[in-house]
Amino acid sequence: MEFKNSKGIALQIADNLSERILTGAIAIDEKIPSVRELAVEMGVNPNTIVRSYAELQSKNIISNQRGIGYFVAKDAGKIIKEWRKQEFYNTELPEFVRQMDILGISYADLKTPISNLLKNNQ
Repeated sequence: MEFKNSKGIALQIADNLSERILTGAIAIDEKIPSVRELAVEMGVNPNTIVRSYAELQSKNIISNQRGIGYFVAKDAGKIIKEWRKQEFYNTELPEFVRQMDILGISYADLKTPISNLLKNNQ
């Protein structure tokens, strides 16, 4: 995984795990990798993974079953979607609109490119 400077590594790993849950790569009620396993996979210090898991646990996306490991919560998909929507509305969308303004792009100008992108993603 390539990390960006715009966000802390622990949060980027939490985002990556969330995306894997949303796409079904990690299923609901499935055990996720141990702290050590994921640290090796991601090439980071185990303490970073602990912070990632703490973030996901605080949002009730994963739960820790003492002595067994971490598991994906039943409502994880719903929680992740709501969390990521709010993050999009609060951070990405304002920057997107700012760029539209700077470049002189109107809302109507976006209709065709957005339609094309949606078609390509299906």
